[in-house]
Amino acid sequence: MIDEYGAMFRPGVVLEPQGSGVLSGLTFAVKETFDVAGIVTAAGNPDWLRTHDPAVKTAAAIERLRAVGARLEGKTHTDELMYSLNGENAHYGTPRNPRAPGRVPGGSSSGSAVAVAAGVSDFALGTDTGGSIRVPASYCGVYGIRPSHGRVDDAGVLKLAPSFCTVGWMARSASMLADVGDVLLGDDGDAREGFARCLVPTDVLELVEAPVRERFLEALAVLFDAFAEVKFVRLADEGLATWLWVFRILQGGEIFAQHGEWIERVKPSFGPGIAERFAWTKTVKREWIAYARHVRAGVEEKLHRLLAEDSVLLFPTAPGPAPLMGLDGAWLDQWRSRALQATCVAGLARLPQVTVPCLEQDGLPVGLSLAAQHGADRRLLRFVERRVAPMLLGDHHLEG
Repeated sequence: MIDEYGAMFRPGVVLEPQGSGVLSGLTFAVKETFDVAGIVTAAGNPDWLRTHDPAVKTAAAIERLRAVGARLEGKTHTDELMYSLNGENAHYGTPRNPRAPGRVPGGSSSGSAVAVAAGVSDFALGTDTGGSIRVPASYCGVYGIRPSHGRVDDAGVLKLAPSFCTVGWMARSASMLADVGDVLLGDDGDAREGFARCLVPTDVLELVEAPVRERFLEALAVLFDAFAEVKFVRLADEGLATWLWVFRILQGGEIFAQHGEWIERVKPSFGPGIAERFAWTKTVKREWIAYARHVRAGVEEKLHRLLAEDSVLLFPTAPGPAPLMGLDGAWLDQWRSRALQATCVAGLARLPQVTVPCLEQDGLPVGLSLAAQHGADRRLLRFVERRVAPMLLGDHHLEG
């Protein structure tokens, strides 16, 4: 299909299947952070492209998909070094959101979300550190998953902050999202169906726009019979803003450890907002990191206890629909903070989170998220495919 929405950074990168299986006949695209042998991974920045060598091997996730019949048909746009949630790239342009014209596609897996939403590819791989699959999936009206941290082989994938980065994917249907999961996740040893308890985090609900909160409560009413119990809880006694501070400190420290030497040596040209964020990572102090690690351990332990009781978290993926393109930087910073307060929950606790395109505001898509215990990825995907999507979307969950 013609890429009229500008999803592709390299449409000519094609790898044929190496076998057959559950994904035979399907095409996929990958974010421009996945290695393909013989090609330099650009990471959304021309100076990175200029100063790095071609990849020696193709990323492990790509090879697993090709082994069961999928065909790679291009590499998609990304934000510079994956450090944004908007999808706007000052060097290479911004993919156009098919479901929300004139609005950002979401980053940093922006091109992958647009490729799926526009039908350029059947599914697409991306990476998620702080929300870079979940937010663009929400903005572009597609399914997406951030797997449990460490669950999918990330060999051959450029990382922003290793203790948060995950390899995930997007698709237009819940069944395709689950089929890709069968290939990339392996068996989690859990054949159970569904979850007994639904936990609704009130502190996340406080972050979202009023119309989205209303749509969410309507969806919750539809899903009520899928659970033995629905309970409203408050996740962060100290406030989600504190959890976001912890996430940012740890992420910033890891980013500078990963890329600081290259940035100081090359002095790359970064677009607005990106340059300031990378400069800030150099200021993160060791004592901040030590304290943030301590708080993160407490967050992980708390969420492990909550979710170990056969529970799933349910909440809106983003505060609202995709923002308009070209908005004031201060407003976008505030919006980004609200979005990250919701997405940092799964990131800090290394949880799997699936977003379902079933909420809307003024006809614009907003995702509904479910997050489960670490390692419960396959069970969560089955639940979304067999219960959540049919109940909320009927036959529409099979489209695509």
